[in-house]
Amino acid sequence: MGTHRRPKPPSRARIATLGMAAGAVSLLPTQSQAAPEPTLEDVRKQVETLYEEAEAPTEEYNAITEKQAKLQREVDGARDRLARKQQEVNELREKIGPLAAAQYRDGGIDPSVELFLSGDPDNYLDQAAMLDRTSSRQADALRAMQTKQRELTQERTDAQKRLKALEETRAEAAETKNEVQGKLAEARKLLNSLTAQQRARMEADQERDDASAGASDSAASYNGPASGRAKTALDFAYAQLGKPYEWGSTGPNSYDCSGLVGAAWRTAGVSLPRTVKQMYDAGRKVSKSDLQPGDIIYWYNDTQHNGMYVGNGKAIHAPRTGKNIEIVPLDSMPFFAASRP
Repeated sequence: MGTHRRPKPPSRARIATLGMAAGAVSLLPTQSQAAPEPTLEDVRKQVETLYEEAEAPTEEYNAITEKQAKLQREVDGARDRLARKQQEVNELREKIGPLAAAQYRDGGIDPSVELFLSGDPDNYLDQAAMLDRTSSRQADALRAMQTKQRELTQERTDAQKRLKALEETRAEAAETKNEVQGKLAEARKLLNSLTAQQRARMEADQERDDASAGASDSAASYNGPASGRAKTALDFAYAQLGKPYEWGSTGPNSYDCSGLVGAAWRTAGVSLPRTVKQMYDAGRKVSKSDLQPGDIIYWYNDTQHNGMYVGNGKAIHAPRTGKNIEIVPLDSMPFFAASRP
């Protein structure tokens, strides 16, 4: 067996040097230490925040695409008008051509010389009258062509302006769409970082919280006090329970918040604007204490999120990406205002 010799104790100077080095090391940042892994609840909150942050630009995108559709209709109309004006100008040119040629052929000799050379004064007078009428018709045609040409030029200018506005709107829509998709991509990345077991546990936590908050996306039929058009709208909304939220969608398989409200009231014969803000601006405001089933509820502010009051302190809405159309307590989100279509 080998022997074990005790090491020589360090000198006082070595102890001091080692102590200083250790102190210096303790003052340096511990870069090698990894950041703590986020908890499942942290991931869930981050995902919910990203989904909520995507909702406002979703409504902006809805407004932009509606404007884009309007501009596209205007551009199409301008193109049709432009084609008609061009055809009218072309037809006038065809008419003026023979008239100008006739005047060139018959109007090159002085009238007094023509009368002197003519062996038949009566025939000359008939021809002179015809030439006069020809000149008059040509003048009218030229004036008409000038008017049409001005209209054609103006139509081209207007069409170019509309095309420019359409292109700007398309660019704006693309930018907003990228913003929404960026938020959703971040959320998906977070979700994809979880294991299947973690995803299942997070979904179970969400269902438990929804149940405790009184939210439900289970199929149901409306049996509240609404009548007339409001009942028709609510019957439709209830038939969508359980369908997924999808940004920018107006049905029939998925909806965003304003898409659901608009589709529901459309079945009742009421045409609403596309976005939360437009619905808020157009609607007749009612107080929270005067709510009736079918009234449109606005949460947070006048631009972000809306749904429909169903009575008994509850509302139906398309919540956010990752969730389905559901019934929730009216005060599950900060109430802002209400309007009646």
